[in-house]
Amino acid sequence: MAGQQLALTVLMGLVLVGVATLLTRLEDWRRYTAMAGGAVTVGEESGYGHREKPGGVFRWLTTVDHKDIGILYGVFALVSLAIGGIMVLIMRLELLTPASDVVSPQFYNALLTSHGITMLFLFGTPILAAFGNYFIPLLIGADDMAFPRINAIAFWLLPFGALLIWAGFLIPGIAPSQTSWTMYTPLSVEQAHFGTDLMLLGLHLTGISATMGAINFIVTIFTERGEGVNWANLDIFSWTMLTQSGIILFAFPLLGSAIVMLLLDRNLGTMFYAIGEGGGPILWQNLFWFFGHPEVYILVLPPMGLVSYILPRFAGRKLFGFKFVVYSTLAIGVLSFGVWAHHMFATGIDPRLRASFMAVSLAIAVPSAVKTFNWITTMWNGRIRLAAPMLFCIGFVSNFIIGGVTGVFLAAIPIDLVLTDTYYVVGHFHYIIMGAIAFAVFAGIYYWFPIFTGKMYQRTLAKWHFWLSMIGTNVTFFAMLLLGYLEMPRRYAAYEFDPAVAPLDAITLLHQAATVGAVILLIGQLIFVWNVVQSWLEAPAVTDEDPWDLKDDGLFTREFGWHADRLALPDGGEEEAMTDGGETETDQ
Repeated sequence: MAGQQLALTVLMGLVLVGVATLLTRLEDWRRYTAMAGGAVTVGEESGYGHREKPGGVFRWLTTVDHKDIGILYGVFALVSLAIGGIMVLIMRLELLTPASDVVSPQFYNALLTSHGITMLFLFGTPILAAFGNYFIPLLIGADDMAFPRINAIAFWLLPFGALLIWAGFLIPGIAPSQTSWTMYTPLSVEQAHFGTDLMLLGLHLTGISATMGAINFIVTIFTERGEGVNWANLDIFSWTMLTQSGIILFAFPLLGSAIVMLLLDRNLGTMFYAIGEGGGPILWQNLFWFFGHPEVYILVLPPMGLVSYILPRFAGRKLFGFKFVVYSTLAIGVLSFGVWAHHMFATGIDPRLRASFMAVSLAIAVPSAVKTFNWITTMWNGRIRLAAPMLFCIGFVSNFIIGGVTGVFLAAIPIDLVLTDTYYVVGHFHYIIMGAIAFAVFAGIYYWFPIFTGKMYQRTLAKWHFWLSMIGTNVTFFAMLLLGYLEMPRRYAAYEFDPAVAPLDAITLLHQAATVGAVILLIGQLIFVWNVVQSWLEAPAVTDEDPWDLKDDGLFTREFGWHADRLALPDGGEEEAMTDGGETETDQ
């Protein structure tokens, strides 16, 4: 074990030295010269440009084009979603019966740990970066992201981080981490599994990736806006990505510091989180949740922006109360750092502190409610078109209401003390993660499908995807809310309880219902994968510059203007004839 740790330390040192050496050789971070092809002028004012892209795999390994990197982020995130989904399906099969008869409790704990980290850090944050990378430059009239090379580096840190996070499943002889995704001490300090060290290093890489991306988004939106784009008419998706990036800058470095201290405790005998010492296990909880609750808004704010952007297009009217949606976004960004201790109501903290955190936790529901009422009012008396993007937006709103209201209950101290660490918390959280965030992601994929593929998806299959996802989500996670009311604790692989604690038949039935819902969800996602892949490969090219008839309602936007320019090119819009901002050389 000591030899493995020494070898890992030396390897990581060599990687860092190599990265540092590479960075010192880069003369101009804002200039990109591709490795093959002829030069193409991008724009007189930008001062940097792209050459013709190389072909094949080499293109994807060397690209710094924001659109290519957006696609890379999206593919990586969807693969991670599939892996995390397989993990949870195995867990749900284990919970069909009270006994532990499908996988061992140890393997169940390993799946639980990796599922949570995979969905939050390898699916949630990257899929939002995919939309941001591809569309923010198009929406604000920029040629590219402010730092194209940093943009590429931020992505390529993710696959290596994922391999480290999953190393315990991939490398024979190394047990995967079993700490749960919150990594509470002292368990995460005392657990001897080498997979935990690798997982922590992988998490560190994903945090560095997110921070680099956040800096890039902030600088891009502040400095690269095109002519006519100001703070008053900046689109709502860019506002939410900007706010998310600001939260990341304050939240992720703290998580990185906490992880470094945890690694030092595990490997060098320091006592940051030692029981009875100056820090103690509660220090980890404070540090983790100071990151952990803003992380929820890191994940949910851009989906709110997607819904705020897409829903009006299918309601035939502009977003109601645009300024208030922006103000509520900024308010959530600020208030998100004042609610972390509502995860710690049961730890014995000072009652006066608990009351203050309860007050802020209730207050942060107000800006979320503002958004919800604005979405509903936008649809009120609108010309509703129930295309797949709109269906997923409506599903987002309904699921978000359930997830939000159940969160308000948990913000109240007396209720939280009863329901904490039960399946009620799992149901509430997944109504937000799967029922809201994933639904907004699907809405964005279907809405912009003609842009990033040049094709149109199969509309009937997309509606099947929506209805199966909607039914599966509510069957699965509403059953978990009921399990929480029966005081079924979460993170248990077996639940053979004393009948005096909870009726075992009812708990078994609800677990079986949740598993059936998970299978329905799986079928829906298989339809989604088939639809996207088959449509991308075989569907006829889109020739309509306005596939959603946005001009009819005066809602035609910049990214579809770029799409129209691409279609107008005689070669069909190949990258070597296009600039990142959608202008040709003749436009200059």
